[in-house]
Amino acid sequence: MRILIQKFGGTSVATAQRRAIVASKVSDAVHSGYSPVIVVSAIGRSGDPYATDTFLSIVRGICSELSNRESDLLISCGEVISGAILVSTLSNLGYDATLFTGWQAGIITDDKFGDARIIRAEPGKIMDQLAQGKIVVVTGFQGITEDGQITTLGRGGSDITASALGVALNADAIDIYTDVEGIMTADPRIVEDAQTIDTVTFNEICQMAYQGAKVIHPRSVEIAMQRNIPLRIKSTFSDGPGTLLTHIYPARETGQGITSDRTITGIAHTPNVAQLRVQKGDGKDHRLMSEKIFKAMALADISIDFVREERTAVLYTVQGEAASEALDILRNLGFQAGIVTSCARVSIVGSGISNVPGITSQMVDALAEAGVTILQLADSHTSIRVLVHKEDMVAAVQTLHKKFCLRV
Repeated sequence: MRILIQKFGGTSVATAQRRAIVASKVSDAVHSGYSPVIVVSAIGRSGDPYATDTFLSIVRGICSELSNRESDLLISCGEVISGAILVSTLSNLGYDATLFTGWQAGIITDDKFGDARIIRAEPGKIMDQLAQGKIVVVTGFQGITEDGQITTLGRGGSDITASALGVALNADAIDIYTDVEGIMTADPRIVEDAQTIDTVTFNEICQMAYQGAKVIHPRSVEIAMQRNIPLRIKSTFSDGPGTLLTHIYPARETGQGITSDRTITGIAHTPNVAQLRVQKGDGKDHRLMSEKIFKAMALADISIDFVREERTAVLYTVQGEAASEALDILRNLGFQAGIVTSCARVSIVGSGISNVPGITSQMVDALAEAGVTILQLADSHTSIRVLVHKEDMVAAVQTLHKKFCLRV
């Protein structure tokens, strides 16, 4: 049995016309000899009647203290609605389709409501239905704990569901359908000549996703990597090939510069970041100080990034919405701390960065020429990222895209 996972996002199932396009993609898979397993997100986006944010806004208008457990019960309804409607669409076309919720599909998670992690997938019931020739539609974003509590997987969780099922079912491929043509060299809303990347490695796209690219959830990529299952990002609304995610890197020409051998794959950005600076002080154990700071952030469930140790201070970043709480924690601990709000992180990503000298200096020089102030800089073997003022973010992305002549 050749199994194909097809995941469709909220915009893909938002209207009857779009669901007809989705049904045609499913039909194509069947006619190509696949047994498709369809993963769906809730219909539409914020403001649409059955979107996740719409459900939340209704409740928050009544009570701002709804527990994460009850919130998960509420927002899991969106995928059930879209799944039932898609099954109806397929049935109307003569296909034998059946709907499984996340828990019926065997998605077992931990008990971190609102951002649960999948422990395992038990796809026996799905296999039984596929063996009977049925098309299985699964509600994404959902799971269940060992003791029967319904959970959700966080923003982008339907991507995670698709990859988990792909691994559990040993699928031939996982196709993530969205409203863009694939992974772009930069956000096309910022860079007009951004182009679709035909092939990208799992490691590169994980870096791009963690650095701010929104096309796919990084945890979904990490799961697909476990079995090296090809993962493709495609547009629901075209027949383009999209972007293939794989372990195999495209062949590079020898003797060429960084433009043609694609040392740099793309530019990612994250707005709404705050920089915290904690003064070390004289005569203190600086290692214990850092441990105390980071433990306090972890206990408050505040993610930190961009850590840099200076002679007189420790610098790190948090998401903008957590900045005020993080600053209060530091001051309550007795630390002298300052904050720079309204920052953004801009990153260049590529598997070949570590093998080519001078990339960092080129990046710094280009941003200086563009009048962009670098607040912090850090690098790894697949990325170099800078922290800039938020008002400089667009200029930084455009400058770096142009500097490194990103073409595919």
